[in-house]
Amino acid sequence: MRCLTKALIFASVGITAAAYSTVPRDRSTTKLLMTTPSILDRRSILSSAVAAVSASAILKIATPYPAFARLDPVNRPDLLPKEGGLNVIQIEKFLTSGQAKRMDSMLSNLEADTGYRVRVLCQSYPNTPGLAIRDYWDLGKEGQKDDKYVVLVVDQFGGKGNVLNFNVGDGLKFALPNVFWTRLQGKYGTTFYVKENGIDLAIINAIEAIVQCLRSEEQYCISVPDQGVSMKSLGM
Repeated sequence: MRCLTKALIFASVGITAAAYSTVPRDRSTTKLLMTTPSILDRRSILSSAVAAVSASAILKIATPYPAFARLDPVNRPDLLPKEGGLNVIQIEKFLTSGQAKRMDSMLSNLEADTGYRVRVLCQSYPNTPGLAIRDYWDLGKEGQKDDKYVVLVVDQFGGKGNVLNFNVGDGLKFALPNVFWTRLQGKYGTTFYVKENGIDLAIINAIEAIVQCLRSEEQYCISVPDQGVSMKSLGM
């Protein structure tokens, strides 16, 4: 719960899932939170993400944000959609309506088939629901047994950090360990990749990689899968 709060603040500052939170990393590493993406333990992530997600998303969150910046936590339920049950929420519109709809459907199918919950929050701190996202998605709550989830918080932070931030529940740590999230950030979340390909493709490719891994026979990945998988393999 603490981690989630922290992560939310960073989402507020940024958000992440699983058990990651963004923390300043040295130049050779990428953790999910500060200037470069970094991954923290579940508590750190949630703490950072909550703080950030407060700015961004919910549960344990990791957010790339300049280490020197100190973000205030956010709790804005008024920014959440009135429609319940959405897997993709865009406070900041990075995806087209069609892209968001297809992604939402893919994630619903994934949850129905595997039990894994993948959620996406697009924001631009401080314009974020922050801590309020926990209740909307019913994730990252103290004592909660269903921890097979990951929340992707997308925030450009003024072009100063990795745009992909993950908050990963404990139930997903074995299937997709920390090294996977670091590599995923490094492949699709850098400012260079976003500049060359667009933030929408960064989000889509990251989510499809996660879904492909969770739908694989092994349900395990440490490396990011290659692109070009069939829609059928993604549950569409």
